[in-house]
Amino acid sequence: MIDAHIHLDQYTDIDEQINRWQEAGIIGVVAVSTDLRSSHRTLELKQRFPSFVYAAIGFHPEQPLPSAADWNEWTELVKQERPLLAAIGEVGLPYYSAEACAKLPAYQERLTEIAAIAADASLPLVLHAVYDRAETALAILRQTGVRHAHFHWLKAEPAVVKQIIEYGCYISVTPEVCYRERDKQLLSLVPIEQLLLETDGPWPFAGPFAGKLTTPLWLLDSARAVAAHYGQDIEQVKAVITANTKQLYGAADRVV
Repeated sequence: MIDAHIHLDQYTDIDEQINRWQEAGIIGVVAVSTDLRSSHRTLELKQRFPSFVYAAIGFHPEQPLPSAADWNEWTELVKQERPLLAAIGEVGLPYYSAEACAKLPAYQERLTEIAAIAADASLPLVLHAVYDRAETALAILRQTGVRHAHFHWLKAEPAVVKQIIEYGCYISVTPEVCYRERDKQLLSLVPIEQLLLETDGPWPFAGPFAGKLTTPLWLLDSARAVAAHYGQDIEQVKAVITANTKQLYGAADRVV
């Protein structure tokens, strides 16, 4: 399986971690970035683990907007390192940060610019756009002509989820699907052909995962929960979701 959203650059002992994950059957991770420095780090990891890391670079929207210098360097990085990239992300719109939300129009403008860059580079977007921000993000996708996107850890009204699905985007669930009703309800709205599994590691979880370091190995637990929900064989579910992830982020299959 492939972890569709993980902050790989925030882990320590990465070589040891990846060896352990691969031994357990994890064949790849979509490594997202949070700022310019993180983007450089993600690209370094892509070069170290070319067949395992799907590299995504971007600016997380729950933090201050990048400086002009960082923005200019990042836009050049997208052009220069395009062959290494599988996506642009993690990008989106703020919701949790009061400071960022106070400047929401500026974040909407920046996301529009980023979406245009993604469209020009033929790269999918990895979106952080929760609750009512999801509808705004979808409008920006329509405006800029971006057809390929992944709404990660989505929290939105059913009507908006339906619009996202109809537009052809992918939606992921986290290990919360193993113990939280909200995530199970989301599954009811998402056809398995548009479902991805993620951990958002090293973000911590509760339930059976409380107090443990988040790992892509938990994708197996999530897959069991998904299989039970859809009433399908777990191996078939794993195969379909892995194929979905490759369909969206398949650039990592190229030899670097």
